[in-house]
Amino acid sequence: MIFRQLFHADTGTYTYLLGDEATREAALIDPVVDNVEQYQQLLKQLDLKLVVALDTHVHADHITALGALRDLTGCTSMMGEPARAACVSRTFKDGDVIRFGKLSLQVVFTPGHTDDSYTFLYRDGSKLWAFTGDTLLIRGCGRTDFQNGDSRRQYASLHHKLLALADDTVVYPGHDYKGWTSSTIGEERRFNPRLQTKNVEDFVELMANLKLANPKHMDVAVPANLACGKQR
Repeated sequence: MIFRQLFHADTGTYTYLLGDEATREAALIDPVVDNVEQYQQLLKQLDLKLVVALDTHVHADHITALGALRDLTGCTSMMGEPARAACVSRTFKDGDVIRFGKLSLQVVFTPGHTDDSYTFLYRDGSKLWAFTGDTLLIRGCGRTDFQNGDSRRQYASLHHKLLALADDTVVYPGHDYKGWTSSTIGEERRFNPRLQTKNVEDFVELMANLKLANPKHMDVAVPANLACGKQR
């Protein structure tokens, strides 16, 4: 499998390129419109054909490249069903399998940060990789105070779905602001402060008192992303 972790510095966003070495078909997870030229160049250099571009959720901090990539490459653009984004080629739901070449991603519904948040699982032999979007970050988790976020659902997604995965599952988050690139479920179980609360009530209280400023691009990004990146 061909794999690249790409970074959008202004918003701390990670985009993931996965490619099948045999068929040369590829997928991009959480692409950012500012980096479209970089994606095109890399796909050409690696002799890959982009067949699917997908978002883990409707982002509030950057504008997606789903629409631009579909226009440029003819790839299938995808978001989760709850996003209610009529612009996409197809939607996905919990339990779906997204295929590109001989590779595939398993779709797991992990709401809480937003009501349309998903995690994608990729199995590489005995190893499992989890592309967790903003549901689980390295030493943190996504906030729950906008876009129909819900701390109780976030707690359930974290503790009953993601922490149910094997400890050696590799975690690739949607963002990082401190230079971390990846982690594991076991590492986050031990060291992530958001996962150390005693119960759901303590977690809800913790999330209610974060006092975070809104993402600086939120007012532009959310409506644009519901239109696959098209700005009015």
